[in-house]
Amino acid sequence: MSLQDIALKTEYRSFQDDIAQDFYIPALKQAVRYKRAVGFFSSSILSMITAGLYEFYQHEGKIELLASPKLSRKDIEAIEQGYAARETVIERSLRRELLDYEDFCTLNRLNLLANLIADERLDIKIVVPKGRKGIGMYHEKVGLLEDSFGNIVAFSGSMNESGNALEQNYESFDVFCSWQEADAARVMQKSADFTRLWYNLDSHASVQTFPEVTSYLVDKYRIGPVKPIKEIYPVYHPQSDEQIAETVDDNEAKVESQKSGFQIPKELRLYSYQQQAINSWRQHGYRGIFDMATGTGKTLTGLGALAALCEQKPRLAVIIVCPYQHLVDQWGEDIEKFKVHPIIGHSASPQHNYKERLRWAVFSFNLEARDFFCFICTNATFAADWAQAEFAKLKEPSVLVVDEAHNFGAEKLMQTLQKNYTYRLALSATMDRHNDPEGTECLYRFFGDVCIHYDLGRAIQEKKLVPYDYYPVVIYLTETELKKYQQLTIEIGKGIYKKKGKIIVTQKAKTLLLKRSRIVAGAMNKVEKLREMMLEFKDKHDMLIYCGAAQVGIEDENLDIRQIDYISRMLNFELEMRTAQFTSKESMDERARRIEEFKSHDIQALVAIKCLDEGVNIPSIRTAFILASTTNPKEYIQRRGRVLRRYPGKESAVIYDFITLPRSLDEVRNSDAALGWHELALVKNELNRMVEFRNLARNFYVSDHLIDEIRDTYNIPITETGFVDEREEWG
Repeated sequence: MSLQDIALKTEYRSFQDDIAQDFYIPALKQAVRYKRAVGFFSSSILSMITAGLYEFYQHEGKIELLASPKLSRKDIEAIEQGYAARETVIERSLRRELLDYEDFCTLNRLNLLANLIADERLDIKIVVPKGRKGIGMYHEKVGLLEDSFGNIVAFSGSMNESGNALEQNYESFDVFCSWQEADAARVMQKSADFTRLWYNLDSHASVQTFPEVTSYLVDKYRIGPVKPIKEIYPVYHPQSDEQIAETVDDNEAKVESQKSGFQIPKELRLYSYQQQAINSWRQHGYRGIFDMATGTGKTLTGLGALAALCEQKPRLAVIIVCPYQHLVDQWGEDIEKFKVHPIIGHSASPQHNYKERLRWAVFSFNLEARDFFCFICTNATFAADWAQAEFAKLKEPSVLVVDEAHNFGAEKLMQTLQKNYTYRLALSATMDRHNDPEGTECLYRFFGDVCIHYDLGRAIQEKKLVPYDYYPVVIYLTETELKKYQQLTIEIGKGIYKKKGKIIVTQKAKTLLLKRSRIVAGAMNKVEKLREMMLEFKDKHDMLIYCGAAQVGIEDENLDIRQIDYISRMLNFELEMRTAQFTSKESMDERARRIEEFKSHDIQALVAIKCLDEGVNIPSIRTAFILASTTNPKEYIQRRGRVLRRYPGKESAVIYDFITLPRSLDEVRNSDAALGWHELALVKNELNRMVEFRNLARNFYVSDHLIDEIRDTYNIPITETGFVDEREEWG
């Protein structure tokens, strides 16, 4: 095969194409030379150009990489004012960008690149433009792939060679092929331009090699021989809600029913509480709320409810809404088992024409040319103007099912609940919205009464979730963090007032509240305490380290790094553990692969942000270290429920909850009471979470002394529910 045998498009766009799978990997598999010019040189660039490089490595391919140094303002001043030689400053900046990469899964990729450099098959040169006013920046993004037959593919556009460019940013590039008559001249020109730069023949730029840096890179990342890189990862779709029997008659499963609408699979046995929920929904006129704890099967209960509705209403339009793409895909798989083939609506849908399919479904349903269709989409798709216009045309009867329905209490989503859907069903583990009684009331008014309340306590008692032990881990703000926290609290107080009995919070105060919460979320002592604890756990597995979306480094502005990256590097490089990140940056396939490697213990721990709030199920977790502080009961109830999901051989779980207090309790007792008052917001929020986690724990008594000590120190009374008397949000 050659590059000519690949089906190449003339343009690739990051939100329409899987650029790694559709372009990079197939092209690199056929290439023997890869020339790439990018904006910046960094570890992330090096890790990302490995897509498809294993076969490239095997057939003796060679890479030429041009990049620009990432110079800071101080670097440029040092060069321009003669404080240091340009080469010295550039070398220092290159070393600075070769940070310890935070993800264990990337080590094999970097090892491959280190081997390529050591084998003299990857050359790196640095470009410094000669700007009219001093040092400029080389910002070109061009690539050239050549095969053994002399065919060349050139591509250029906005995209850097980085993870964000491939998965997060809105990027595009154009593709030109040397064997296409219309493209040939363009390809030759780009090849000539690259060659002129590579050999330092361009008068507008200086191109240099830095052998000390490449040697440093080999020493840093070469860990052994190159290992095969899997191209096809086993796609794992969590099924912890699943109760479908493992033994199913294959012939029966293959028989397509002629009946339209949802049908409960013969092999599915709903639990009694799920059937009771469905019966209650029927009695409420097919309107209501399933308030069910995470892990108790609310998805299958919702689908069972739709099957019950279809028995009575054979003509029906079904709209199902989920907050995230991966939830839509998980629902879609379960829907198929109920003998329904849904239209899947989100930006990464395999059905690229889902908009047209929905329009045709609505049109034909309204004409009574069809009696049934099912459309499942994300919140974003549902709220889009074009989708709302289609739903407005829809004639009865219709049913709206919303998963994680508490999100629809937000103002923008609330506006989409205007259409008079005939039947309605809301699913949520925590329907009541935190500090938003108006949004909560709107949800109940639209969806109706609660048809079932199945909480965590009942789920644990009835063995739908595993029991757990709970250990609060107390840390304190540093002196600098506490000072900033107190300053922000004073400023926040100026932006909060009561008007006609209602608390008003100014926009400035909201901004400051967010800033203050990030101090708590990124408290440096959390990281230090975790480092100390992980010495005991460094040889264990089945662990989750749950981080906040915060930075660490308030003490040192030069250490301005995400908490999750700092912790990942600490675990992987200092403690030599095998951990991988699990965030929104990873694709669905990459997430699936990491879950599989986590299950097989190739990965000891997942270091995550938000995954427990997004419906991602990783039931094999046995030990959770929760560093992410939250004042929202919805979030920490969901986080706990996902850790408690049942899994073969898993009898219980352990939760270490990092409790952040402003100062030591001894210091509080001996200080001015006014200072303690300013700290109440943080203390009460942490105390409420601790009480909630303690109440259902097997070892509830472990937390009692600490809870009582905090209450006594801050003079916080106890209510009948065990929570503090008032949930302070503002301070």
